[in-house]
Amino acid sequence: MGRNLKEYFFFLFFFIFLTLNIFSSEKDKNILLITIDTLRPDRLSCYNKTYLQTPNIDELAKNGILFKRAFAHNPTTLPSHANILLGVTPLFHGVHDNSHFKVSDEFLTISEFLKQEGYSTGAFVGAFPLDSRFGLDQGFDVYDDSYPSKSKKRFVFPERKAEKVIEKAKVWLKDQKRKWFAWVHLFDPHQPYLPPEPFLSRFKNERYSGEVAYVDFEIGNLLGFLKENKALENTIIFFTADHGESLGEHGESTHGYFAYNSTLWVPLILWIPGMNPKTIDEYVSHIDIFPTICDLLKIKKPSFLQGVSLLPLINGKKLKERAIYFESLHAYYNRGWAPVRGFIEKKYKYIDSPISELYNLENDFNEKVNLASRINLDEYKEKLKEIEKSFSYLKREKISRLDKETQEKLESLGYISSAVPHVKKRYGKEDDLKTLLPVHNKFQKAVLLFERGEIDNAISNLKEVIAQRKDFDLAYCRLAEILVSSERINEAIEVMREGYKNNPDNHSIISTYGIILVESGKVDEAIPVLKKGIELFSFDPELWNYLGIAYWRKGEIKKAIETYEKALSLDKNYGIVYNNLGSLYLSVFMKNPKREFSERALNYFKRAIELDPELPSAYNGLGSLYKKIGMVEDAIYNWEKALELDPNFDFPAYNLGIAYMERGEKERALKYFQLYLKIKDGKISPDERRKIEALIQKCK
Repeated sequence: MGRNLKEYFFFLFFFIFLTLNIFSSEKDKNILLITIDTLRPDRLSCYNKTYLQTPNIDELAKNGILFKRAFAHNPTTLPSHANILLGVTPLFHGVHDNSHFKVSDEFLTISEFLKQEGYSTGAFVGAFPLDSRFGLDQGFDVYDDSYPSKSKKRFVFPERKAEKVIEKAKVWLKDQKRKWFAWVHLFDPHQPYLPPEPFLSRFKNERYSGEVAYVDFEIGNLLGFLKENKALENTIIFFTADHGESLGEHGESTHGYFAYNSTLWVPLILWIPGMNPKTIDEYVSHIDIFPTICDLLKIKKPSFLQGVSLLPLINGKKLKERAIYFESLHAYYNRGWAPVRGFIEKKYKYIDSPISELYNLENDFNEKVNLASRINLDEYKEKLKEIEKSFSYLKREKISRLDKETQEKLESLGYISSAVPHVKKRYGKEDDLKTLLPVHNKFQKAVLLFERGEIDNAISNLKEVIAQRKDFDLAYCRLAEILVSSERINEAIEVMREGYKNNPDNHSIISTYGIILVESGKVDEAIPVLKKGIELFSFDPELWNYLGIAYWRKGEIKKAIETYEKALSLDKNYGIVYNNLGSLYLSVFMKNPKREFSERALNYFKRAIELDPELPSAYNGLGSLYKKIGMVEDAIYNWEKALELDPNFDFPAYNLGIAYMERGEKERALKYFQLYLKIKDGKISPDERRKIEALIQKCK
């Protein structure tokens, strides 16, 4: 063989070897998905330098692919993340709103898909709307949703700060020995806007921007960790938001009501090691992320995906013209108000509602000029019907995992959990969200008044809302909760009784009504309400939990245990239920001191604390158990921890007083008995007061 021919074959084989290695290395890349809740693109300086600097996110954009016009399909957290992780629209997966929906385990998530390809999978989420109970934990080796069981503020989702989420993610990432897919969700920009220092001081007049600046700082922490551990060079990063935030545009103060670009326009940045940076103007959407990951990893895409790969765009090609579907259905599913659906295509955005809207986004991205009155909308209405039909799961291609029985189950997916109150065959202008905006805003104002401490004004506003719209579910719930917090329990029950009468199939009303009845001791009234809720929404573990409490208070221990266990089968990370089971077995152990009961109580309390280290009642219960079995030092530690977490918790204050008195430490005992009286001020019977005062005299 001649020298030239040898050289030819050498370079040919070398080229093939190099190409295969490049493909192999792409296939072995880690995938990091970062989703920021409620993030407007114009608050990132890589999109708009007007408001603040976001240097860490800018660094991703500077060295990555920045999509200037990316859209969510929903303005709420759970459905938006379902769209991203499943690669299909709500028309397919059936999840249209937060809380009342659950992703069926018959659907294939990106985490399940990548797990099949040999990936380790971990998710680290910041708040309750993405709790494992809602079904997005499928396919994750670790699904870390260990935020507090309850928010310290009323009307606010339980959440944890970005730094805590990222710390958990870093611990997991450091242990990975093979390629991984990690999803990190940060909730902080969601209202109420309460950034930590120094961001609170720096942005005291623009707290939303302060939250964004804080998140950018923590993103820098995560990226720095990847660099230090030599992982960044082998990781593909997708950065986006679930939806935006309407800071007053179109009269909407937050999100989840309308479907304007203030809440549907989202940032999307793709960082690929070694790829040249680029800015892309073409319209893209959340459902494009799944197929793009497949193409980047050289994996065959599942046939049911409704998005398209963005790789051709990145490589300089054009995508085929297509429609981007969107919807906003919170008010529809919860109040029976008119639905909002629409699509974006060829720079036009059509919003279907009783008062329809059409915008030319090329000239009017902020949707100031409604063209609907100037154009015949029949073509757009027909187009929307076609989109709904083609994107529906009933029209999807066959998926090998779905058999006939499963498909029958899927026909009820979402719709079991989404009984729409007062469904109309035709919605008029009086049902349009624009018409009803003043009522909605009065509700929002009432919540704000409550936060400011203007209780009477908040109550007055909520009563006016209910008088105007007897279908406004959250108006009843918030009014009742405010009345409960003001110790006007009977009034709260009457409000919810009226709400239940007017809206007998509404999840929020049933849940709130049942819970208030249980907490006020009216368990016989509560049980049928909770059972009705379970008939409609059997997958809600909170309903099962409170039904368990009701059975326990009636002395039906076996039923209570079975009901609690049902709640845990729906949400294995539900710390409050573990605490309740611990308390139940502790009460059994107090009457019948068998070791098996103390061990069960101990295990349940410890599990509750493991899941929620800020749950004071679990520490109090654990303290009582330790005291009963003679471990006084451990009892005191746990009671003091309970008081540290909740300084107004009366039980541990009393328990500590007794414990220290029994040890002869009267000075300490005195402090806790006095604290107990202070906590119980105005809420203590004369007999109990005399008893505590007698103990105080003994201490003195």
